Amino acid sequence: MQSVAFLSIKCFFASDDFFVNSSNPMKKTGNYRWRIVALLFFATTINYIDRNVLSFTMIDDNFRKDILGVTGELTQADTDRFKEMMGYVDALSKFAYALGFVLVGWLIDRIGTKRGFSLSITIWSLGGIAHAFIGSVWGLATSRFTLLFGESGNFPSAIKSVAEWFPRKERSFATGVFNAGANVGIICTALAVPYMALHYGWRVSFFVTGSLGLILLVFWWLTYYRPEEHPKVSQAELNYIKDGEIVDAVAPQKLSWGKLLGYRQTWAFAMGKFMADPIWWFYLTWLPDFFNSNEALDQKLDLKNIGLPFLIIYLVSDGGSIFFGWLATFFMKRGWSVNKARKVTLLLCALCVVPIFFASITSNLYVAIALISLAAAAHQGWSANCFTLVSDMFPKHTIASVTGIGGVFGSVGGILLAGVAGLIRVQFGYFPLFVIASSAYLIGLLLVHLLAPRLEPISRGSVEPRTVSG
Repeated sequence: MQSVAFLSIKCFFASDDFFVNSSNPMKKTGNYRWRIVALLFFATTINYIDRNVLSFTMIDDNFRKDILGVTGELTQADTDRFKEMMGYVDALSKFAYALGFVLVGWLIDRIGTKRGFSLSITIWSLGGIAHAFIGSVWGLATSRFTLLFGESGNFPSAIKSVAEWFPRKERSFATGVFNAGANVGIICTALAVPYMALHYGWRVSFFVTGSLGLILLVFWWLTYYRPEEHPKVSQAELNYIKDGEIVDAVAPQKLSWGKLLGYRQTWAFAMGKFMADPIWWFYLTWLPDFFNSNEALDQKLDLKNIGLPFLIIYLVSDGGSIFFGWLATFFMKRGWSVNKARKVTLLLCALCVVPIFFASITSNLYVAIALISLAAAAHQGWSANCFTLVSDMFPKHTIASVTGIGGVFGSVGGILLAGVAGLIRVQFGYFPLFVIASSAYLIGLLLVHLLAPRLEPISRGSVEPRTVSG
């Protein structure tokens, strides 16, 4: 975590010759675009901090009592009822996330990344702070709905920003770097929130973390501009950014969701999200409970000792996001086609997830942590490359909309899994849920390949997309 965060800080504050040496061909172009990646990294970090506070506070007995309205000791029936209710709240959260995607991608493509993401940050921050004042399940559901509705703007904004600031050959690596912020956010949450909840109460943890977004909002508004409008971007770097860009042979035309859904490429991305996103959401919501109460484990973790396993899991996951993002870029620099590089990388990610089913039945805590770490790293590698499929196949002015469509499908998958996860957990344990996780990515890759066998850029009738060289 320290190395990734340090890299992002250095990217942001370094001079324009960051990453430059005498043998680096980019020395003449400048590298201001990496400051934008650093900004997106910190935005994603805060996004995931706010999102994951609940996952850790939900194993706090004081939080459970306040939400259930229980004044005495919690019974097993109370605990089971709480877990089932959390499954329903989680499903509602995914619905809010999906609803946000319906609007946010369209909005960002029309009012611009800067204003669209600013609105998103404001909504999710207020939703995060509101958690500190709840006292019932309905209050929790309302706060979660607001938070997740606002958070839906993070990835459409980030993916569109990367498409605006990077040439195609660097996008998966840039996406892997900012996407690593998700893991850093979870690590920060795992280390800080249990401490705050134990020493100051669960309400303080929500208020403090929710306020971080308001600080981010100031930095985003003062820093972000499109490269063509940024005074610190040289013409050489601007030409480098535009190298290999997908553009239309005519002036850009607005494409509605209905028209975008007519492309097989849209469905390929959507199916990749539909199969993989629910698994990631499952990790975020239920892993603390898994380590706290899974019957097979010979050791159980609570708020006092749960931070270290999550530090390990998401440090490894950070490495997966960056490594698999870099790997596709490496393959392309070796002469592989975009299609081959992306799909081989996605296949490697999918295979790394398969062994996770064993984590639910092993009694060894350390084996479970290792298997979950590998699967989480593979998911983040999958996510970095899956997101980059959009900029591989679509022009810039449609990227936020297509990302939003994929987000909707990912959220729908999350709703379906979240709606039954609590019941499955109570009735059958974690094994069925981990079996679903094991197979989801291979099925997702098969669907991506069937729908987009060559990852060709879209065309509109007789208007064929073309590329430009800087």
